[in-house]
Amino acid sequence: MHKPLASLSLASVAVLALAGCSTTSGSAATEGGDGLSVVASTNVYGDIASRIGGDHVDVTSIISSLSQDPHEYEASASDQLTVKKAKLIVENGGGYDSYMESLRDASGSDAAVVTAVEYSHDYPGAKVEDDGHEHDHDHEDSEADGSDTHEGEADGSDTHEGHDHIEGFNEHVWYDPHTIEHVAEAIAEQLIDLDSANKADYEQNLADFQKDIAGLEDSLATIKSAHEGDKVFVTEPVPVYLAESAGLVNVTPEAFSEAVEEGQDVPPATLLDALDLIKAGDVKVLFANAQTGGAETTQVIDAAKDAGTAVQEVTELVPDGKTYITWMQDNITTLAGNLDK
Repeated sequence: MHKPLASLSLASVAVLALAGCSTTSGSAATEGGDGLSVVASTNVYGDIASRIGGDHVDVTSIISSLSQDPHEYEASASDQLTVKKAKLIVENGGGYDSYMESLRDASGSDAAVVTAVEYSHDYPGAKVEDDGHEHDHDHEDSEADGSDTHEGEADGSDTHEGHDHIEGFNEHVWYDPHTIEHVAEAIAEQLIDLDSANKADYEQNLADFQKDIAGLEDSLATIKSAHEGDKVFVTEPVPVYLAESAGLVNVTPEAFSEAVEEGQDVPPATLLDALDLIKAGDVKVLFANAQTGGAETTQVIDAAKDAGTAVQEVTELVPDGKTYITWMQDNITTLAGNLDK
């Protein structure tokens, strides 16, 4: 339901979109090999599965181009055949990539499934316990963008199997490194169940990936020590988990980010509030989704630039030539630089 990129002119994204049209993950083995067949909804999860599975898996990502919107993707007959052959499926869930549920049903797939949202501590009925890990979300502020619901409070929305949209829950969980660590653990567990002969390799790959996740979290902790409480604005709630992990406070009016995410017009009064908020100069960074845009997002971006506020572009897919880890590290490094300006 996103609006296509309009006046938000991002030449770099156009280049990446053209470069990222392959249906296989950039680090995955080619289809038709001897490895276990793994299908991921997007190249975010395709890259992570490739990292954990290594040479023992053949990974196909249904969506890998920045020009494609997972919210609106229409699956093809070829996708259905791909899913039918899969031994393991990795998806986001939470209504983000609902086409995966349709593909599984249509293909009659009996593959094991890892659904990422179920490993978020913020997800109603999450599969992970509170492990004492510092996961400092400012819940009062995150409610402002519809990104946080706990204790099963989903406003009556259907949460069946994590595939229906949950009101008040931010499904963009891949921007939370701690959740992704749990997802990687689940992928390793499933691969070991399917291929116990290579258990040692999967465990080593997981351990290496966890070290990289720890590096991301260390970088976020460094930002938090210097900028905790700094205010950010998001045109959509895509990077909210990352910002919160860095100790930042999201001050976006709920009605603004909700309307943009749903592809609807921002109410005039809400747009005025957003512009006044940015013009006041208290917002340190404005995050803009480089894959979508519209008149209202252009207005707040222009206002941010006029106010001297840094504008940081984010995407929903791994850009060509990057891995999940290098992509997230780039986002964190850019954020640190913007906050230090």
